[in-house]
Amino acid sequence: MPLPNPLIAVSPDTLSGTPVFNGTRVPVATLFDYLEAGDSITEFLVDFPNVTLEHAVAVLEMARRSAVEAASQAAAE
Repeated sequence: MPLPNPLIAVSPDTLSGTPVFNGTRVPVATLFDYLEAGDSITEFLVDFPNVTLEHAVAVLEMARRSAVEAASQAAAE
């Protein structure tokens, strides 16, 4: 199954504008909450079966790229 484009959706009609995995009502922040709490990505996927492993990994990769870019820009200032 192809990944949705965009990976993350934001709409005032869905959870009051909370960023969600596109095509679901699962907040992206919930994945980070699970990981920060020491839970595995597998546990997250079991609890939120509407999110695929590929979708979750793609969002994590997007967050990593964003963090690296922000750090690089801050270091250049």
